[in-house]
Amino acid sequence: MRVVAIGGGTGLSAILRGLKSHIAAPGSCSHLKPTITSLTAIVTVTDEGGSSGRLRRDFRILPPGDIRNCLVALAEDETLFAKLFDFRFKSGIGLRGHSFGNLFLAALTHITHDFAKAVRLSSEILSVQGEIFPSTLSDVRLRAKLKDGRILYGESSITRTHVPIARLLITPSDCKPLPEALAAIGSADLITVGPGSLYTSLIPNLLVRGIVKQIADSKATKLYIGNLMTQPGESRRYTAADHLAALHEHAGRKLFDAMILNSSEFSPSLRARYGRQRAEPVVNDLERIQALGVRPVLAPLLSKDHMARHDSRRLARLALNLAAKKVRR
Repeated sequence: MRVVAIGGGTGLSAILRGLKSHIAAPGSCSHLKPTITSLTAIVTVTDEGGSSGRLRRDFRILPPGDIRNCLVALAEDETLFAKLFDFRFKSGIGLRGHSFGNLFLAALTHITHDFAKAVRLSSEILSVQGEIFPSTLSDVRLRAKLKDGRILYGESSITRTHVPIARLLITPSDCKPLPEALAAIGSADLITVGPGSLYTSLIPNLLVRGIVKQIADSKATKLYIGNLMTQPGESRRYTAADHLAALHEHAGRKLFDAMILNSSEFSPSLRARYGRQRAEPVVNDLERIQALGVRPVLAPLLSKDHMARHDSRRLARLALNLAAKKVRR
């Protein structure tokens, strides 16, 4: 199986952790079936907040945070470098809030004058199982047109909006993807999008010129992994079909064969905890998903760690099995 996972934030790193255990490589758990022979992550680079935003402004580099999460997710387990990349400074003038991995990528980008090369070299240092590509090397920014007509600029503003988003745009609009990313999509057996923030982690990748066409032309199984919870700003009160419709609308066509949905029940305490943040479990409106031409696939995917997040291994196994059935047919 050749697999491409597209997204950003913590959602992409979650699916990558599960997929990693299926990679056919020396020292990996390659006895698990189906087996992955090639794994590629394509990562959004529109982050403007936190450590990534500060490094982006100070050093004029692409935001390294989401890339760092993927490096750690695909790194050889328990290596010292993996722990270092995930280490975040909690004090120190100028250092507080920065992660070591972000600083390392920023330094390596300045040494090599090439962000993609810095990611590749970091992958070698961490013994990463798979390849990681930014969706574009252009210095892209997000712009959202709200349903009340106002325009918001930047990822940080968009995540905080209380007005529904009508359309997301990317500047420059003609930004190009990496040829290696397009090649991976073209040869994939399985392409996943999500889980992740709808307007700031998933849709930005689809706005990079050429990516949607390459996904549409691919003969791979194409899966959208639905979010467990709504987000207080950008997807408040969105149902599963609302998420799917927004992706198809921005892609300009139907992209997915199936949508993976969680069927696990949320405990009252978990609902209450996230409810205080104005987040709630995503409603699975199956008939609307089917009306959009996509097959809903339900499975108990909620992790048992008292957090609203996917069980990485169970999610990866389900996605691979769905693709394997199509390959066998």
